[in-house]
Amino acid sequence: MKQENKRSEKFKRNNSLEYFLSEINNDLWNAEKKLLHKRKPDYPLIFIVGSHRSGSTLITQWLSDLGSISYPTNFMSRLYMTPIIASKLQLLLTDERYNFRDELRDFNSTINFKSENGKTKGVLSPNEFWYFWRRFLPFKELDYLPTQELFEKVDVKTLTSELAGVVNVFQKPFALKGMILNYNIDFLDKIFDKAIFIYIKRDPLSNIESALKAREKQFGNLDEWYSFKIPEYIELKQLNPYEQVAGQIYHINKAVENGLENVLDHKKIIVKYEDFCKNPKFLYDQLVTKLNLQDCKIKLNYSGEEKFDFRRKIVKDSNILNAYKKFYK
Repeated sequence: MKQENKRSEKFKRNNSLEYFLSEINNDLWNAEKKLLHKRKPDYPLIFIVGSHRSGSTLITQWLSDLGSISYPTNFMSRLYMTPIIASKLQLLLTDERYNFRDELRDFNSTINFKSENGKTKGVLSPNEFWYFWRRFLPFKELDYLPTQELFEKVDVKTLTSELAGVVNVFQKPFALKGMILNYNIDFLDKIFDKAIFIYIKRDPLSNIESALKAREKQFGNLDEWYSFKIPEYIELKQLNPYEQVAGQIYHINKAVENGLENVLDHKKIIVKYEDFCKNPKFLYDQLVTKLNLQDCKIKLNYSGEEKFDFRRKIVKDSNILNAYKKFYK
């Protein structure tokens, strides 16, 4: 049985939508190809990396609410093969510059900082954009290939042209989740000169507990694997669910940290989820500085959220504590 069939009813895909989107994207692809003439983005790309359930969705929602950063929306995600066309259509339908007597005002929506297993609601809410990424990444049993193999198999020219084209439409830095390439940060670093990696790291015990809850919500049990199948997947699947998740988060964070070691300082920011929630402005100030170092200026005055509510509960579940001790010695 495929993992899709094991999802709880709420999280199952809409097959009618999937088929229709495939048809539309194929219809538009020839037009998109004519727009793939730009190879390097005018503004930096911002890649969010780190473990699942670490606060990555909140970070992307926060970035999207700033106004000075562009991002993949739920609308754009439906045109995953034609993101440049999607960007132009989005501006046409939602940008105030193209408003005419509020004919299409219903398309606009606000960021409400709510999500469910990474899924947001609203036309302009941020989307994880995995369908876009998977167009280019020839993953099979695992969501991983060595970087050298990616350079051999990925259509780097089209990938970079697509993202450069999107940035050219919005004329802003473009922030998106890059966690599907947590183990290949060197690949992204090499193909994008203008880029910033934001590594969001959460307290491991809280992260493990949250990831277990995500399994329960997505599949109705703790046994099914949730999120990307990392290189350690086969080894971890031999363990109990608590140890699987603890190992999953441990190995992902280790891979990200190893990958970032060789990234230049002006291209990376490391932030703890708990610190971000207490003081988002601190991350904003770092982002402004890093963008300036890449000849990109955004507004200095911070107008975002003052803080985000989070309650760090003491994890008491002995299964989680024992799993934690297995990896975090």
